[in-house]
Amino acid sequence: MQIESIEIRNYRLFRQAELKNLPRLAIVVGANGSGKSTLFDVFSFLKEALAQNVTVAVTRRGGFRELISRGETGTIGITVKFRESGGQLVTYQLDIGEDGGRPVVEREILKFRRGSYGQPWHFVDFSRGRGYAITNEAAYGEEGIEAERKEYVLDDPSVLAIKGLGQFKEFRVVAEFRGLIENWHISDFHISDARPSAEAGYAEHLSTRGDNIAQVAQYLFENHPESFEKVLRAMQMRVPGVSKVEARPTEDGRLVLRFQDGSFRDPFIARYVSDGTIKMFAYLILLYDPQPHPLLAVEEPENQLYPDLLYELLEEFRDYARRGGQVFVSTHSPDFVNGAQLEEIYWLVKKDGFSEIRRASENALLRNLFDAGDLPGALWRQGLFEGAGPG
Repeated sequence: MQIESIEIRNYRLFRQAELKNLPRLAIVVGANGSGKSTLFDVFSFLKEALAQNVTVAVTRRGGFRELISRGETGTIGITVKFRESGGQLVTYQLDIGEDGGRPVVEREILKFRRGSYGQPWHFVDFSRGRGYAITNEAAYGEEGIEAERKEYVLDDPSVLAIKGLGQFKEFRVVAEFRGLIENWHISDFHISDARPSAEAGYAEHLSTRGDNIAQVAQYLFENHPESFEKVLRAMQMRVPGVSKVEARPTEDGRLVLRFQDGSFRDPFIARYVSDGTIKMFAYLILLYDPQPHPLLAVEEPENQLYPDLLYELLEEFRDYARRGGQVFVSTHSPDFVNGAQLEEIYWLVKKDGFSEIRRASENALLRNLFDAGDLPGALWRQGLFEGAGPG
């Protein structure tokens, strides 16, 4: 499944904004305060709203009045268009309102069209905990077949309908979209969390903060040696000098990461290795997960990384996208952007207090300069990404 567009309405800095024609790798740039973190927070919001409910997700962001765009009094809206496994373009629309001071699902729709024309089927259509779902989804597209609807009432008007309906096999597209959101990884990596030794334990996937990196390395080494070998080969290729990485248990039952540098006889434990080495290893653990996330969102991966490693990391993100994942990266680094294609770059600009989204490939001047051989990071540094910094 691939997200093809995201529309955001009245969500903090985004009064009306859309990411269109999304590639599998999207790089977002912009000046400080232009909305990069807010854009990535949309992914976190949807995941939290699905895992808990809309009330919890809104409350964690200061409440409805803090989340809705300044001066607006309507609803907060997010629309995601994606390709389901059958190839159909599906639209998911979520509008959030307020009732008696409490956030509620004002409208939730999941729909797609039969053929090139005609009205789309609303497979899910709910408002404030009441609505219907189509129960004969398997017959979708067959000539003469009409939609069979069943009414449902949810216990809580702030719970997403796709949360409940996605548990049932008869709602295949709903289940696919629910699974897509549940498995998003929104990185909040902190080098200070990844560096200490960790309690021995079991962890299959890297956490958002990276604080279980030693357990995941041990898990991959023991259960998926082929994946661990890919990580090691990538480390050897991307980070000069690293010849071996291992997760070793200590006498008190903790795990420590040890990095072998070919120039030295004894390995270094993680607390003596550079921040960049630890961070690159964490990203590779994430990117070579045997059960990859359908979507990765990574903010400012350049922090703690030597500039020469940025191009290497971008190539790893791009390779992940080629293998079927989808990656969103925000950055302040022209060096990182220098490795990107123009079609992969979006930039944010604030106008009249709200953020707009622009695509580099749709700018004629940038297109001509890029085709003539100029690097996009250099064009950004020259100020040709109008209103986007860098810095």
